[in-house]
Amino acid sequence: MTILSRAITLGLLSLTLAGPTQAAGKSTPATPKTLANVIVLIPDGMSVSGTTLARLYQGSPLALDPLASGLMSTWNGDGTIADSAPAGSAISSGWKSQTGNIASTGKLYALPGARVPAAGEELRPVATILEAARLSGRATGIISTSEFMHATPADFSAHDPSRASYDNLTEQIVYNKLDVILGGGIKYLKPESRKDKEDMAAVLRARGYALVGNTAELQQFAGNKLVGVFGKTDAHTALSYDLDRDPVREPSLAQMTAKAIEVLSARPKGFFLMVEGSKVDWAAHANDTVGIVSDVLAFDRAVKVALDFAKTNKNTLVVAVTDHGNSGISIGDRSTSKTYDKTPWTSFIEPLKKAKVTGEGFEALLPANRLEATVDSLGAEIRALAKEWLGVEDLTDTEVESLLKAKKGEVNYAVGPIVAKRAKIGYTTNGHTGEDVVLYNYDPRGRLLGGLVDNTQVASFMAKTLGVDLDQTTSKLFLDAAAAFGAKGAQVDVDNSDTENPVLVVKKGEHTLRMPRNKSVAWLNDKEVNSDGVTVFNGSRWFVARNLVNLVK
Repeated sequence: MTILSRAITLGLLSLTLAGPTQAAGKSTPATPKTLANVIVLIPDGMSVSGTTLARLYQGSPLALDPLASGLMSTWNGDGTIADSAPAGSAISSGWKSQTGNIASTGKLYALPGARVPAAGEELRPVATILEAARLSGRATGIISTSEFMHATPADFSAHDPSRASYDNLTEQIVYNKLDVILGGGIKYLKPESRKDKEDMAAVLRARGYALVGNTAELQQFAGNKLVGVFGKTDAHTALSYDLDRDPVREPSLAQMTAKAIEVLSARPKGFFLMVEGSKVDWAAHANDTVGIVSDVLAFDRAVKVALDFAKTNKNTLVVAVTDHGNSGISIGDRSTSKTYDKTPWTSFIEPLKKAKVTGEGFEALLPANRLEATVDSLGAEIRALAKEWLGVEDLTDTEVESLLKAKKGEVNYAVGPIVAKRAKIGYTTNGHTGEDVVLYNYDPRGRLLGGLVDNTQVASFMAKTLGVDLDQTTSKLFLDAAAAFGAKGAQVDVDNSDTENPVLVVKKGEHTLRMPRNKSVAWLNDKEVNSDGVTVFNGSRWFVARNLVNLVK
């Protein structure tokens, strides 16, 4: 065993033995009471330096600050730097996996101490804390500033080996009986954008949801089944950064969180809510410091909404933790190597405060013909825009060129380094990073989750808080269809007459049960029946809810 492997093994063993802690020197209560509600907030890709910068930029403490209770490790089952899909899945399901996997087991388990699925159980769906909460009678919801079927929200509400399977993920979320869905992605509800040509918006309305599309409609909503899909225009699949946001068309993350809590808290048995500040991660990928700060602060305001509710309600756990680090952001760069102790904090913050838009917002201001232009032809106009909107007065020709030639949708990758250089902010990568991240929580029972925890332990802790069992929920929602129906002597087949809408068909005697992929409805002898969960096909195997299996005698 290598020194690294030994260290990892000992670290994971200490986590298992120590478990959640209340405070140094105090033991954890053996059986803490369950709570009615859990709100988990995920600022995707938020490294600690981004949080520090946001605090300095704001000039006052963050709502997150007093909630800091420990650290969380973020590695995949194979020990590599985490992609958002498996990182979110670990938090939602308690299972580690690999890049792309949405609430499914993985294929490679090389991290010492990681829970390993049984042979043949790779890439199978596993229940999420949201699904377990729903089966317990609680209301459920997801919020994101990305498309609502993007990796992290999908991790709590859908299942697929690949995060890229937007059609599958969208349909599963639509049918998974959530009470609130808020985010971007209107495009993916439209039949012309889907291979199966199904109208997901029409399905939602038929299932009793109200669809809202702007801030006023969100705030005026007064029902119990809500889907809000927002964007600067219908062509935008995600919401804008908070700094660039049109407040008429796009509600803030705090506004969405407040409305979701209002709707979900009306359920007498409690609720589970996941809130993602998605674009902290996107800004970090682009090394766009202004975008990072903008959306960390927007996320923090959502945390305050959740915290204010929890402190009044006294029956709500609030957990806030990112899924992974991103970008290697640092306060100080190569230029401060010899002057770091003489550089005032204002040197880092004032260049950021001069910017009126993020890199994404700046792209919308650029001339439409920039890709065909040259520094000579458009340089003066680009410099004027940079001075007005970014507060940068000394663009070099090379920087102007980078703005002119950046691909559509990637100008933020040019703007980010330009602003970072002036603010002396360092970056090591445009990708994710593998360090531990800060864990925050508010628990009315006392601080029960702290120290260094593995990401899968957060799922276990939330499950215990709600009094639900994730493994039992998996056994209720995701039985191997061939094995379960085969044990009853039934004939199992697949109707692929519509290749984009395959249907699992089970026959026994005079009875036929038809179960379409991604839906929570089935037909027994042409009579519609409800499934406790969505029917999942993972590319090789079908998984169905136990209540459907029980229909075959």
